[in-house]
Amino acid sequence: MRVCIGGTFNRFHKGHRLLVDTAIKYASKDGFLFIGISCGKLVETKSFIEPYNIRKKSVLCYIIERCTEIPTIVLEPIETIEGPTLTEDFDLIVVSEETEKVAIRINEKRTQKGLRSMDILTIPLVLSDDKEKISSTRIINKEIDKEGHLL
Repeated sequence: MRVCIGGTFNRFHKGHRLLVDTAIKYASKDGFLFIGISCGKLVETKSFIEPYNIRKKSVLCYIIERCTEIPTIVLEPIETIEGPTLTEDFDLIVVSEETEKVAIRINEKRTQKGLRSMDILTIPLVLSDDKEKISSTRIINKEIDKEGHLL
């Protein structure tokens, strides 16, 4: 199965790990996983974004230490919300509840271009100890740590 995910992956946290773990689960041993890491215009208006290489290394290190059967994985920068999904064939896109609408719009654009729609797998938001979503912003603001524990 050809699976894709995308994100900023700033302050790589528990929610990011669930997204990556889910994508790896569906990209079988003989499958393919594309991980797009936001850069350029997608992040230039955001504050306190770690450099691309640090974010990429965080994702890659997590995959290497966690996975025993790793499918073919490609980590690349993406400068548009769609990344390569409008030009390459994918079977599944894994998204959070927060980004499900993006996946629906991507599928609409794929259909307009004559590509088949991807299946969409939506994972739940990962909550912190105070039952609010874990986010990079909350980590930066020192409200929570990367596991969602209150500081």
